[in-house]
Amino acid sequence: MCRLYGFHSTVPRKVECELIQSQNSLIVQSRRDEHGNSNPDGWGLVTYTNHLPHADRQKRPAFDGEDFRWAAAKAYSRTVMAHVRRATIGAVVPENTHPFVFERFAFSHNGTIEGFPVLKDRILSEIEPSLRSHIQGSTDSEHFFYLLLTRHMKNGTPMVKTLADCCNLVASWSATEAPSAEFALNAIWTDGHQFVASKLGRSLWYVDRERVHWCEVCGSQHAIFEDREEYHAVVVASERITSNEDWTPVPAGSVVEIGADFAVRVSGM
Repeated sequence: MCRLYGFHSTVPRKVECELIQSQNSLIVQSRRDEHGNSNPDGWGLVTYTNHLPHADRQKRPAFDGEDFRWAAAKAYSRTVMAHVRRATIGAVVPENTHPFVFERFAFSHNGTIEGFPVLKDRILSEIEPSLRSHIQGSTDSEHFFYLLLTRHMKNGTPMVKTLADCCNLVASWSATEAPSAEFALNAIWTDGHQFVASKLGRSLWYVDRERVHWCEVCGSQHAIFEDREEYHAVVVASERITSNEDWTPVPAGSVVEIGADFAVRVSGM
């Protein structure tokens, strides 16, 4: 099943409470999500420093030991991505643990391209040869990430359009070549500036914080900024993390874009 979390803000902010302390934090979802499933097959956390992603990834459950807690406690960034994995395709090894990063890009996937064994060669044929060697694992998710990178770098299209086009493309291949296979592709993809997400086959929510958000756990704003700076942040997640905010469900078959103005734009694929 997997669970996703993405945070994008005008100013750096700590996210420890949302990942660890909140009633429905990501570490809670790693043990038991809203469907009663465990997501024990690894965790990953990406923060951005100097416009580049730094990833911590482990194959252990997020709820096992202190490593995820320590990584979450250190996270202080304008852009954060976190993921807890329930393996479908690919062994439980670090190479298959999300988020995946390449240069300035980070990507996480919730769902499964169940027909991937049938579609793998076709997807690989569409990936730029110079990028193929960077694929380290065996998941459908990482291969889809490099398809996104190929299309985005080659065509120069905005990330939100690239994501929608690639979702539709692989969905059409799956429907033709593996018609009985499950296809679910909720994803979060960012370069630290553009931030986009897709909703296909799994739950996805967002909350738009147009003003300082005071943490329901500890009462802090978790951010330090000058009075003259405008604060605006958006959180995208598989499940509602907090209970004191109005979360908006993303419609099925949609893409979400957080613009340069931090407005949330939702559109059909």
